[in-house]
Amino acid sequence: MSRLDKWLQVSRMFRARARATEACAAGRVTVNGQQAKAHRQLKVGDRIEFRIRDWKRTLVVRELRDKPLPKAEAPRLYEDLSPPKPEPRKRDPFLAPEPARRRRGAGRPTKRDRRRIDRLR
Repeated sequence: MSRLDKWLQVSRMFRARARATEACAAGRVTVNGQQAKAHRQLKVGDRIEFRIRDWKRTLVVRELRDKPLPKAEAPRLYEDLSPPKPEPRKRDPFLAPEPARRRRGAGRPTKRDRRRIDRLR
């Protein structure tokens, strides 16, 4: 058996075990339809569902591991039933202004520069 947070990190769903633990604590991870805590023990065949931004991931556990694997071998740990990753949403120019651009190496804006930037917004 393997802990849920360790398995999520080893399968490269989360970069760090701490992130997987946070997702479990926030209630964003379910195992077999029930909210799961990070210490939950997984079994082969368990169905894990979680959301990363706008993308809902659904995985079926094929193999249990606690030790990290090479990135190319990580997909053998699960069967991915997720829909395709959605296209990133484009920035709506009417909702949020684009951040001000500065010349590289120009340093921090002065008070005068900040006032000019604020006037442009």
